[in-house]
Amino acid sequence: MSASILSIARAPAPDPAPVLFGPTADVSGRLHFWRGASGRRYVHSVYGLIECPPLPRAIYVLVHRDAHGRRTALHIGCAENDAPTLNLARIRQRGAQLGANEVHVHFRAETYEQRALIACDLRAGQFGGLAAEPLRASA
Repeated sequence: MSASILSIARAPAPDPAPVLFGPTADVSGRLHFWRGASGRRYVHSVYGLIECPPLPRAIYVLVHRDAHGRRTALHIGCAENDAPTLNLARIRQRGAQLGANEVHVHFRAETYEQRALIACDLRAGQFGGLAAEPLRASA
């Protein structure tokens, strides 16, 4: 009888599935489009604030969804930390402060410049150009 050594390579963990809300189980319940001031639509994956997984660098919208299903954007930001769990902790803290119950995440921007441009476009489209929040806190 011969012995052999097996190498078990770990496959990368798949992205967690967005959380479904309500009785519908279709894709439209997991995705939401937000429109920027430019008129461009950006697809976002929808997660509950508590069920949201650790996030890589991405754009997020903190949302309050009421009992009638109406969504109100409360904050638009960029998760820019290398540690996905730190991004999640900051998102949950800010979401709890604002009364958010959903996190909408746009994963498709690859560079910091792309994320900053999309976040500004979304802020201007949702809140107006004068009410845009700064990307970074100034000291």
